[in-house]
Amino acid sequence: MSKSATCAAGLLGFALAMAAGPSLAEEPYDAQIDALRESLARYKDVYAAVRDGYFSTVGCVHYSGGKIPGHVEYAKGAMGIHLFNGAYAGPVPDPEHPPILIYEPVGNELRLVAVEWFATLDSGVKERPVLFGQAFLGPMEGHEPLIPREVTHYDLHAWLFKDNPLGLFEPTNPDVNCEDYSHSLLEEPTRLVPEP
Repeated sequence: MSKSATCAAGLLGFALAMAAGPSLAEEPYDAQIDALRESLARYKDVYAAVRDGYFSTVGCVHYSGGKIPGHVEYAKGAMGIHLFNGAYAGPVPDPEHPPILIYEPVGNELRLVAVEWFATLDSGVKERPVLFGQAFLGPMEGHEPLIPREVTHYDLHAWLFKDNPLGLFEPTNPDVNCEDYSHSLLEEPTRLVPEP
């Protein structure tokens, strides 16, 4: 093999290794995420979620994509209807027990689409939480009118049950629809607050 062919083969091998690198690095998280998706599948039945202590915030949250300086930047899209279980909210997020389940209204039913971890600053959180290699958004004020402004927090979404073209951990999903829901709630982007 000529020197130039050997060099080209080496560069191709390096390029392939670099391309494969991030996906190889994410494989442990993929296994965890798959296990989490399986363990939470029972909550596709929204009544099972209610029986286990998740209670609805009623409003179907969505954003226009508008930007406001000093606020979280949400891409145009929806989050959906949040069901919250305070027993799982604390300073150290538990990857196996998200305190929030998120549903999309489809016709007369609610379909589980995502989960969210939520850590309030008054819980004693000392630094920005990280799960699955993802840093939480925030800290930010509460999402009024559903969550009082004073409930400053970090959060992280994961679209475990509906594909999100923006990415698994993005807060909004353009393919989630709140428009025909009677409690559709177009929210303003949430104001960021200083780190603890």
